[in-house]
Amino acid sequence: MKLKAKIIVYSAVTFIILLVIIQTFIYFTFKEMIYQKELDRSQQSAVKIVTDMKDVNQGVEKNDLLRAYLPLHGMIRVVKEDGELDGTITAPTQQKLRDYPVKAYEEEKVELVKKDGSYYAFVSIPIILEDGAIANLQMMENLDDLTKVLDILKLILVLATVFAMIPVLLSAQILSKIVSKPILSMIETMTEIQKSGKHKQIPLPKKSKDELYQMGTSFNAMIEQLEKNYEKQEEFVMNASHELKTPLTIIESYSDLLRRRGQSQPEIFEESIEAIHSEAIRMRKLTEQLLYLATNDAKWKLHFESVEVLPLVKEIIQHFYSAFDCQIALHLNETITVFADRQRLKQLIYIFVENAYKYSAGDITIAIDRLDEENGVIQVIDNGIGIPAKSVEKLFERFYRLDEARNRRSGGSGLGLSIAKEIADKMDAKIEVKSEEGKGTIAEIIISLANPH
Repeated sequence: MKLKAKIIVYSAVTFIILLVIIQTFIYFTFKEMIYQKELDRSQQSAVKIVTDMKDVNQGVEKNDLLRAYLPLHGMIRVVKEDGELDGTITAPTQQKLRDYPVKAYEEEKVELVKKDGSYYAFVSIPIILEDGAIANLQMMENLDDLTKVLDILKLILVLATVFAMIPVLLSAQILSKIVSKPILSMIETMTEIQKSGKHKQIPLPKKSKDELYQMGTSFNAMIEQLEKNYEKQEEFVMNASHELKTPLTIIESYSDLLRRRGQSQPEIFEESIEAIHSEAIRMRKLTEQLLYLATNDAKWKLHFESVEVLPLVKEIIQHFYSAFDCQIALHLNETITVFADRQRLKQLIYIFVENAYKYSAGDITIAIDRLDEENGVIQVIDNGIGIPAKSVEKLFERFYRLDEARNRRSGGSGLGLSIAKEIADKMDAKIEVKSEEGKGTIAEIIISLANPH
């Protein structure tokens, strides 16, 4: 069953059941009230008869007296204590009441009885006869008129329920359209996306604060995000293909050169081997970075702790001195301890120092200082080629490289700073780059202190 049909059926059935329950409650409540009221009236009439019988002259015949109080559709009788009748007066239309069982009661009795499909008000009141004997004055009154009124009420309630179903079904259908319209639009849009392969948003002509509008806006936001991610993915694949194509072409060219002339010309052999080895290393690094970016979101397991920055920086300085014979100056304004993942912070600083080494022929300095009461700052300063102002904002985009980078000491992939940005974001650190062409660059890592003042 479709959602639209479910809404119509469930809402209509629920409302109809509720309406039937209410109508039934009204009917039986009214029935109980009207019958009870009639019983009370009959009881009052019987009490009046008993009172009047005491005040009437003894010369009046009992049957004549009873006939004066006889209901239009009923019966009055006197039943002795032993169960014998002492007089019965019955309306012409209710002769069948003469067959009603005769029984004497010790106490006053008022009840609703049913005989031959008709309801009667039955009242029995103890009385004292002229000779001093105790008897019951019993009166029965036909309630068919009330029954007819109740039948009319029942018919009205049934018709009201039937007629009420019309607006209920109409409102249920309108409600189903309101609820299902954005869902159907979403399904249609997703089907079009599936067929065409192009992202599309659902139209939202009117602004509202209800859940359906929020669902539509959430869907459009999701589609917009998917479109952006798809574009980034396409760009990423194209850039990755381009970056891998260059070293593969170089390796293929030098391999071909080796096959043709490598055995006869040692200098070509050495040059080819060196080039192939260099490009293989570059490809390995590029592949590692690509895999890192592709799988990193699912593998972030940071261990935050108090990290002393000075020993960490000294390790990095020692590594660059041992590996590249690179002298890096250390400027310590104040010793700081930050709250971070030690290995990720080391990787973050290393990326900036490596960039400074690649693009700077001059001195490199690492400065450590307290920025304010809650944050510390680590600066990597170089006197290299600098970065144009228009390019600073693009530095952290994947595969972005400056034109001047073509003259760097070692080939890069343009992924290092992108990885640095992800690391900083995961540690809630902030990265700022200040640069001036021809004068150098300052890369700042602003990170929370472990014990802020």
